[in-house]
Amino acid sequence: MVGKLFRPYVVITLLCLVYCLAVIAIRGNGDPLILMTIGTDYNPTLADHAYTEEGYDGQFVYYIADNPDTASQYIDVPAYRFQRILLPFAGRLAGFGQSSLIPFSLLVVNLLALAGGTYLLEKLLTAHKVSRWYAVGYGLSIGVFGSARLLTTETLAYGLVLLAIWLYHNDRIIWSAVIFALSAFAKEVTLIFVAGYVLYLFTLKEWRQGIMFALIAGVPFAIWQLVLFNTFGEFGVGSGGNLATGFEVIPFMGFFRILIEGGIGIFAVLAPIIGIFVIFPTVWGLWQCWQDYRNKGWSLYSWLLLVNSAVMLFVPFSTYREPLGILRFIVGLQIAIILYSAKHRKRRALMNSTIWFITTLFVFISDFSVPVS
Repeated sequence: MVGKLFRPYVVITLLCLVYCLAVIAIRGNGDPLILMTIGTDYNPTLADHAYTEEGYDGQFVYYIADNPDTASQYIDVPAYRFQRILLPFAGRLAGFGQSSLIPFSLLVVNLLALAGGTYLLEKLLTAHKVSRWYAVGYGLSIGVFGSARLLTTETLAYGLVLLAIWLYHNDRIIWSAVIFALSAFAKEVTLIFVAGYVLYLFTLKEWRQGIMFALIAGVPFAIWQLVLFNTFGEFGVGSGGNLATGFEVIPFMGFFRILIEGGIGIFAVLAPIIGIFVIFPTVWGLWQCWQDYRNKGWSLYSWLLLVNSAVMLFVPFSTYREPLGILRFIVGLQIAIILYSAKHRKRRALMNSTIWFITTLFVFISDFSVPVS
């Protein structure tokens, strides 16, 4: 019994639960809204619950979940935030629409997604005959563990991605596409994985199946974009919320703009973090794909690694300049690297992937070393 409980998904989920409760009790003095990182800039009516002036993305999830009819007046870019409707909808449903319950219901949804995603990654790892404990690089990373704490959408989005991958792995292709469609309503960048699957099917000359997969996974999100345009006068798809910059054309220009725009001091601080956790894994992924191409060892996981690595070349400056933002963005790359390494027996890469757990320390530092405004 103890052995069954001592699994990554159980340990990580319990750690996250205890940590979030500690934040509420210690940091928030019992106020669960501390998890949302409320900012007075967007909702002065919640000044008594404010964490900083600007706040963070979890506040927008909360506003939509609490009252979708009035939320837009408290949101930086309404269409962009409303396109990620799944977590607010699930939180509102689980909290029975009660404002007092929604902070906890959002946390419960994310904890379930954390447990489910980590569990499914364990299953995929053991299917490739490697240790389930390599899943800690995913489950304890800031993009997943930290997202569950911050009540942002990555934990749910990538938990669904892992469910879709697991379904495809078990030959449930239609259901895989359906779950990918659902994941896009949590965070649109999960459609990068859909591109990988469609390209893989096309290389097998499974044209009909590839087109069907793309339509099932992509059309619902496209329809939702039309709804958003009709409601807010603009599409939700974009490079970010307030002060976002566009996607770059020159590879890694978003990273180098930190030096150009911020100066050598800021670059010296951020470059080691981004270099270790983002740039190096991206370059490694692209190199492995090149090797697979040369050696004719291309696989499904090569495609997933390629599309997730390639997109990192063009990520906007506004994402790269914010450590938390870029570390939340790379969850797809993390999954692709872990699964690719398991499939191709890259044990050193699997070992290296576990260092992503270090990134969660940034949340801890933010929670307990930065004074509340």
